[in-house]
Amino acid sequence: MLLTIDVGDDRPLYLQVAASVRRAVVDGQLEPGAALPPTRDAAAALGVNPETVQRAYRLLADESVVVARVGRGTRVRDDLDPGLLGLDTAIDELVARAATLGLGRAELAARIAADGGS
Repeated sequence: MLLTIDVGDDRPLYLQVAASVRRAVVDGQLEPGAALPPTRDAAAALGVNPETVQRAYRLLADESVVVARVGRGTRVRDDLDPGLLGLDTAIDELVARAATLGLGRAELAARIAADGGS
């Protein structure tokens, strides 16, 4: 299946579903304009409540990754740049990794700034 979750992951399931969609876009499995699986189908395949998938799709819509239209489903935005989405995803992963090491966002930003962008 296109969308996946990891029961060993501590993140809430809806965040895992949203991350899975982002990863599929960055990896080219979901191209701009492609339809996401219907909420009920995705929920059944993942073994989660449909509200979990709906919450993930709402988050992605709030992030302007997808567009949801009544009766037409949820689709990846036509004008979405997968490269920029990949950068955003990498940044999110870096922030999460830094947090596990006890670094806050401000300290992480200071370390990046001190690196000079190289």
